[in-house]
Amino acid sequence: MILLVALVLDLAVGDPPNRWHPVRWVGRGLDLAFRATPRRGRLAPLLYGMLVVLAGAGAVAALIARLSMVLSGAGWLGVLIEAWLLKCSFSLRGLMSRARRVERALACADLARARAEVGYHLVSRPTGGLRAEGVASAAVESVAENLTDSFVAPIAFYLAFGLPGAWAYRVVNTADAMVGYRGGLLEYLGKAAARLDDLLNLVPARVAALALVAGAGLVGADARGAARILRRDRGRTASPNAGWPMAAMAGALGLVLEKAGIYRLGEGRPPDGGDIGRSLRVLAAAAALVGALGVVADLVASRQ
Repeated sequence: MILLVALVLDLAVGDPPNRWHPVRWVGRGLDLAFRATPRRGRLAPLLYGMLVVLAGAGAVAALIARLSMVLSGAGWLGVLIEAWLLKCSFSLRGLMSRARRVERALACADLARARAEVGYHLVSRPTGGLRAEGVASAAVESVAENLTDSFVAPIAFYLAFGLPGAWAYRVVNTADAMVGYRGGLLEYLGKAAARLDDLLNLVPARVAALALVAGAGLVGADARGAARILRRDRGRTASPNAGWPMAAMAGALGLVLEKAGIYRLGEGRPPDGGDIGRSLRVLAAAAALVGALGVVADLVASRQ
């Protein structure tokens, strides 16, 4: 019931304002901790970053576990609060809304706004020099990749380890977004977060990719193309996980998704603004499959 209510809350209500969002609170705590990192050498920042990530994930998981114990005797009110907490660990509606902003800007031929929207909400790469097809590609790539960490992974860790598991994952993923795979001092500070995030997403990324293949078939996209490009191009990104859902999406839409000088996935034409909407339809179908399977798995586990 908690997972089902969380899914309904996400689709019907979406995310709370930033000031009330638990992920924002987690991010502030991590930011304060990261500011105290040692400034010399490599080993000290590496070990400090590892300590922050592990201690942060453990502390949040312990707090959520304690809160769940208290709420377990609170009846429907407890169910609603736990469902809200679980919903705050993932964000499908928010992902779709951010992608729609880019789509609308491109539809209005407002390239400057489209660059700003995709750079602020969806990707960390520089967007100031992107052409329209580059902006569209970045948005479609982000839609596919974020199916993993914005939806599939939190649900998977909830099913495996309960609400504390979902939030431990969210802490690691948030730390990775803040300091993982960065240069300078952050190169060593963020290594633990980046590697741990890669490890935690190994299974969810592959589940997301397979869900995109199946979802493509449900909405009339090219499921066979998605499977073929997934097999061929999944290893072309530096990340061991990002290439899986992105390659599946490229094949499903018959597009080339490219980050200049870094990777090129799929075959066909470059994407345009309209392809963002097509990617969201595939995403919605894939997420519906994952959500339905998750609810069934949770129901079966609860009856054993």
